Amino acid sequence: MKKGGKKGAAQPDGARAERIAAALERLAPAAIQASLPNSGDAFVWEPAQGGLIPVAHVASIDLVLLKGIESQRDTLLANTERFAKALPANNALLWGARGMGKSSLVKAVHEHMNRARKGEARLVLIEVHREDIASLPQLLRLLRASSRRFLLYCDDLSFDKDDTSYKSLK
Repeated sequence: MKKGGKKGAAQPDGARAERIAAALERLAPAAIQASLPNSGDAFVWEPAQGGLIPVAHVASIDLVLLKGIESQRDTLLANTERFAKALPANNALLWGARGMGKSSLVKAVHEHMNRARKGEARLVLIEVHREDIASLPQLLRLLRASSRRFLLYCDDLSFDKDDTSYKSLK
């Protein structure tokens, strides 16, 4: 810095503009990928990081080890089997206290379904964080181009009294 001068004052306008542009690019979210990854059975939807982030290993347990929720397990499994076969199926809402096995059930059904499936017949599990619900239309546009079947799930979904972000789910 020159004597009596201000820091950065001697910098040409072009260099300053380049520094500002570089800083803005670092702050901007990553561009959403234009296509699905070629492989993988599990992802986390993170639009701020560019889209679908692969999950190498889903921690799941065998369906028979889930005790006390046999009715829910059987209903979800039958519904998911219909969905996998492109038959009429329903969206599912699992609710209950924390630690009741909702996420474990979803992951176990996904694992169970994929044991006998190969290639494009395998179901893809995608976790959507609650704060990313508003970006679901982007995700659905991305998934629409694929012939694969996708299970989208949001863990710990809750809404406050004045929260309207649930409208993205409609």
